[in-house]
Amino acid sequence: MATDVAGGALDPVMAVAMVGALGVGSQWLAWRLRMPAIVLMLVAGLIAGPGLGLFDPQRDIGTLMGPMISVAVAIILFEGGMTLELQSLRGAEQGVKRLVVVGAPLGWVGSTLALHYMAGLSWPTAAVFGGIMIVTGPTVIAPLLRTARLSRRPAQLMQWEAIVNDPIGALAAVLAFEVVIVTASAGSLGHAAWEIARGITVAAVAGYAAGWLLSEAFRRAFVPEFMKVPVVFAALLGIFGLTNQLLHESGLLAVTVMGVVIANADLPSYTELRRFKEHATVLLVSGVFILLAASMDRETLARLDWNALALVVATIFIVRPATVLVSLLGTNIPFKERLLVGLTGPRGVVLVAVAGLFGERLVAEGFEDAAALTPLAFALVAATVVLHGFSLAPLARILGLAGSGTPGVIITGGSRFSAALAQAFQSVDVPVLVTDTNRARLRTARDMGVPVFFGDVLSEAAEHSVEIMNYGRVLAVSDNDAYNTLVATDLGPEFGRDNVFQLGRAKQESRRHALPNSLGGQVFAGGLSYLEIGSKMAQGWDVRVTSLTEDFDFEAWKECHQDAVPLGLVHPSEGLFFMTPKEQPYHKKGVKMIWLGPSRDDKPQSRAEADTAGD
Repeated sequence: MATDVAGGALDPVMAVAMVGALGVGSQWLAWRLRMPAIVLMLVAGLIAGPGLGLFDPQRDIGTLMGPMISVAVAIILFEGGMTLELQSLRGAEQGVKRLVVVGAPLGWVGSTLALHYMAGLSWPTAAVFGGIMIVTGPTVIAPLLRTARLSRRPAQLMQWEAIVNDPIGALAAVLAFEVVIVTASAGSLGHAAWEIARGITVAAVAGYAAGWLLSEAFRRAFVPEFMKVPVVFAALLGIFGLTNQLLHESGLLAVTVMGVVIANADLPSYTELRRFKEHATVLLVSGVFILLAASMDRETLARLDWNALALVVATIFIVRPATVLVSLLGTNIPFKERLLVGLTGPRGVVLVAVAGLFGERLVAEGFEDAAALTPLAFALVAATVVLHGFSLAPLARILGLAGSGTPGVIITGGSRFSAALAQAFQSVDVPVLVTDTNRARLRTARDMGVPVFFGDVLSEAAEHSVEIMNYGRVLAVSDNDAYNTLVATDLGPEFGRDNVFQLGRAKQESRRHALPNSLGGQVFAGGLSYLEIGSKMAQGWDVRVTSLTEDFDFEAWKECHQDAVPLGLVHPSEGLFFMTPKEQPYHKKGVKMIWLGPSRDDKPQSRAEADTAGD
């Protein structure tokens, strides 16, 4: 049976299934509604837990809940470490170093003061929670930056501050927690300091050694490809458990260091490791959030009074801006960028997970006020995510630090066709960038005034030089079918499979040359190949723009241009869409269609087209 009629308790298997369904379901619904997932997970957990009483983790899962959350937090921090590729800090090194070296301690002190004087927490509890509060949440920052399409430097500052401070905040909480616990139990401060130093040293050395050994084993092919992910997770759990035996919660530091070492080992299989790790983290993040939200009861929620509101206001509008502005004094970062970063600090699931973990430990050690940590963490996360989710893009536009309203297009492969297509995009106010590894192929686009990037779009140079946040779609139209497929496959997870397109491949109808659906992008330009488009351009064809109206709709246009190839359409409010065999143009006022067709005569083929042509 799934439930106990007398007590209303769920079977443990059913309880775990509910956690998965609520967590993943909330993330999917958030994607569909274009809302912050963390808010929907909070709502789902509160409804299922204290709201309707359907799910109580302590009742339904029991003693396994604590270890589950501990392991999940360890894997989440390991994931944070694996995102810390030091080479990616180029262009923002100075600002990120200041925000970490100066900003983290300042934020810790400021948060601790706010917690003590605003929320009324004791100094020990405030010090532990204050360390966690410097975490700004990389899982929350990334979607906000993608939506706002900020300029490169403020986006880098926010992203890397979140990534680097993610483990540092947890480490600060670990240190404060150990100081509180060891000091309370040890005979002297000297003994407490020795215990802490020993645990930190062993954890850092163990994490570094584990990361280095794994990297060398993978590089020397001591581990088969299909076992690399299981070996990584087995080593992660082993190091976490071993170091925790030496110093409680120092395993969090060990797994973070281990992730950083692997991230910077330049492994050929690193991409596969990172993607699998990201998938696991999505499940764990949602699971931890649902568990913690459902664990709160109405009495705990009642702790959120005016003191909690004062804490949230002080954190957002005093502690965060002051920390950033002081940290970045004397740098070459413009004041507008400092202000934007200072007014943007959404907290994420790591804050809630670590607060829930240490809150329970502190209560068990006799610090009763630590019971308020979880509801305070939820209040801070909900307030910052909702506020910054709605304010970041408008604030960035006011300060002149946001990209254009329409997501742009990256075109890989320089040619007459790509240059003409890019110029057509510019005529309808769609940002565009043409890239190629051959400088000569970019000459036509450059002469037309189209922005170009000389280099490989998949290179680290492109990652550091191209404002990726300003672009939402990729067109792979080079003369190399294999490269087009590689670009579409590699950039698909970042841009979304529905936003990556490529030209038709030569011999694509042959079963011998057919590729699986997991490779490549969507069909573009009616499936025409590079040679077929090149032939048409040589015959005088060109890329043109025409406005569609109720009087001159797609069917009317097709009658006038039976040989033409529709490429895409731009709606004034809904943006750019590319034509695929499954897509049909919008018959709405203001839609402009981009198409490839023969050069027209001096007189248009119809009066309706003459009135609506945009080229």
